[in-house]
Amino acid sequence: MALTTRRLAALIFFIGLFAMATRVAVDSDTFWHLRAGTWMLDNGRLLNFDAFSHTRAGAEWINHSWLSEIPMAILYRLFGFGGLNLATALIVWLTFFAVYHSGSGGSYLRAFIIVLAATASAVYWSARPQIVSLLFTALFGYILILYRQRGVNRLWLLPLLMLLWVNLHGGFAIGFILLGVTFVGELIHWLVAWATTQGRTYTQGWATTQGRPYGWAWLGAIGVLCVMAVLFNPYGPQMLFYPFRTVSIGVLQNYIQEWQSPNFHAREAQVFIVLWLATFAAVGFSRLRLSVTDFLSFAAFSALALLAARNIAVFAVVAAPILMRHADVALAELQARFPKLKIADSRTPPPRRLTVLNWTLLGVVVATATVKVALPLAPATTASAIAATSPVGAANYLKQSPTSGPMFNSYNFGGYLAWALYPDLPVYVDGRTDLYDDEFLTEYLNVYTTGPGWEKTLAERGIKVVVTEAASPLARALLQTPGWSARYSDPLAVVLVNP
Repeated sequence: MALTTRRLAALIFFIGLFAMATRVAVDSDTFWHLRAGTWMLDNGRLLNFDAFSHTRAGAEWINHSWLSEIPMAILYRLFGFGGLNLATALIVWLTFFAVYHSGSGGSYLRAFIIVLAATASAVYWSARPQIVSLLFTALFGYILILYRQRGVNRLWLLPLLMLLWVNLHGGFAIGFILLGVTFVGELIHWLVAWATTQGRTYTQGWATTQGRPYGWAWLGAIGVLCVMAVLFNPYGPQMLFYPFRTVSIGVLQNYIQEWQSPNFHAREAQVFIVLWLATFAAVGFSRLRLSVTDFLSFAAFSALALLAARNIAVFAVVAAPILMRHADVALAELQARFPKLKIADSRTPPPRRLTVLNWTLLGVVVATATVKVALPLAPATTASAIAATSPVGAANYLKQSPTSGPMFNSYNFGGYLAWALYPDLPVYVDGRTDLYDDEFLTEYLNVYTTGPGWEKTLAERGIKVVVTEAASPLARALLQTPGWSARYSDPLAVVLVNP
């Protein structure tokens, strides 16, 4: 096979994307997902109640990610944390592979936009079930683009994907948003065209479902099938309303960073600004008319990203194909005016010398990428990263010097402590915000910040052990409280005990 410059650029791009995605992907929520998956493997049944905390012990838990947690636990048992890092990278790579093929334009333009979109979303790449929602967003978007822009009907795949998605992660609601805006957009266009032609047959272009005057009806029927697919989960019809239950938790928006509006002083949020403005500019400079569906998609996911920073990742996936289409037209118009700006995208075989050079360059890229990929797969690399953000030392102390609970712990530490101390010392709280309601989480925050009555809450809960950040308000207050003493301390965490 002749390795043309175009093929070389594409290979370098996709190899580089995989190397970019391969990193230490373990975060605080990874651990309680792993613990849940391990529990299900050990017990051979669905975990649908709380088994990890003493504050909600035995309570019903809608474990919406059960089908993700079991493979996570299997991967960990077989390959350790490196396996989770590699699986996360593969999912990210597949996501942007689908986005790449959802767009249009030259390979160089698409590669540049994918890098921009990937960079905007990269901070949210973690070994958690939510990464699966990023992939399914890209797949839904690709299938809908195939249907309405290229006349390829693969809509029958959407209910099957929804059947998987609802059991993999609660982000399945994103699929309904994509379906909903596409349905509304195509219906609006059909109504306008019908009114304009008074019901006569009309010709459709880029902005419509090619050759399908009643495409909106197909989309509506598929939407109904997707709703039916949601019912096939361990919790039945209540999963239809689960996403609303999650976003209604006020503490999420008020205190948990990824659920808050983006901090535009942060670098990742600034890349989001660049992506947003680039899409806006491409639409403005392009002569291609913005379809109603693309407008609604861009508007809906812009709003979601502005309301919660974690939605920047799905915005990037949805916006990138829109940016590609309009940037391609705008760039073609610019090159028509200024031919010297045109970038060669030759498919012809290169001279022999250039072929040798291309293969040599590809070998160097592969070798470099291999080194980059190998680093996060090394156990020591992941262990060091985990120790920088998780109470590894505190958990080891409690395992070696058992102390009777109950325990109060920092929210950020809950996932790791559930992983490391189960079943000996149940946690007070962890990242399962859907299990802990607003009232309880407000109580937790009041104790953590030493608000009014915090000592009374600890006494009523019978708390004997506290594991929290060494610099937290609670740690400072307890060190000044008679009866409490620090049994373990490091720069990150402290263990305080009241015998």
